[in-house]
Amino acid sequence: MYDLIIIGGGPSGSAAGRIAGKKGLKTLLIEKEIFPRYKPCGGALSEHAMSYLDFKIPGSMIERDIFGARAHFKGQVVEQHKDSRIAVLITRSILDNYLLEKAIETGIEIKMGEKVLEYQEKIDYVEVFTDNDTYKAKFIIIAEGSQGKLKYKIRRKDRKDEYAISVVAEIEEDNESIDRYIHDAIDLHFGWFKHGYGWIFPHEKHFSVGIAGLAKHLPHPKKTMLNFLNENNFNNKYKLHSHIIPAGGINRKIISSRVILSGDSAGFVDSFIGEGIAYAIRSGQIAVEVISKIILNGELIRVIHAYFW
Repeated sequence: MYDLIIIGGGPSGSAAGRIAGKKGLKTLLIEKEIFPRYKPCGGALSEHAMSYLDFKIPGSMIERDIFGARAHFKGQVVEQHKDSRIAVLITRSILDNYLLEKAIETGIEIKMGEKVLEYQEKIDYVEVFTDNDTYKAKFIIIAEGSQGKLKYKIRRKDRKDEYAISVVAEIEEDNESIDRYIHDAIDLHFGWFKHGYGWIFPHEKHFSVGIAGLAKHLPHPKKTMLNFLNENNFNNKYKLHSHIIPAGGINRKIISSRVILSGDSAGFVDSFIGEGIAYAIRSGQIAVEVISKIILNGELIRVIHAYFW
């Protein structure tokens, strides 16, 4: 019997795992992929997100320090910079693998390449069924991201005005050409469709180029992405990756008696720009803080409601 099972090893699951390990909870983290794995994302990690970590991101992992932004709208361009860094650009597969390593170093148990198929809540515990085994825990955190299905046992599926669709491509380029285009800022393009934007982010030897918009107003995401690429002089054939982003600011059910949703599973993202890593990290941490009060301090199970108070 585990104190806690965490389903998903992304930023939210890893953040939860690190706190659980440091608090001494008997914890199992189950991740369906083998890390490092590819993750479609623009790769911007904000200072807001990093402020929740109790360790520094190694400089060797950072591809660009970002101090500003260039915004395009209907032929107009505005660029602003700050004296202080606002974000870094980093490859998500590298970042996620590092965050998971920081969770593992606290002594929690990890199973990768194992997919959770189902879970059942009992009076005193939760039973978790994978494609390989069955596990039991007093509580579970579902941190499987926006694509997972387990969260729908707690909350309903989102309507098309409650989630966004993103399409992204990594486009190889030499650093000199990238610096000529943009150096220490991110490039944002508004006005392509309602409730969304396009981006061009300068990484190390490649651009991350993508679009993201509310599904209701983006009926043909691939076509829109191809048009965006062509308009910005990316004219070759590129491999496109798509993913779903929950819309922030939606009132969703995020707990049951022994289960907590965190990160994208709970729908925690910035309601304007769709940035989710900061909310993933902090919600995973808060989930464990609440659960540990029940397990370690003997508080009543209803304390779990403090997760969203």
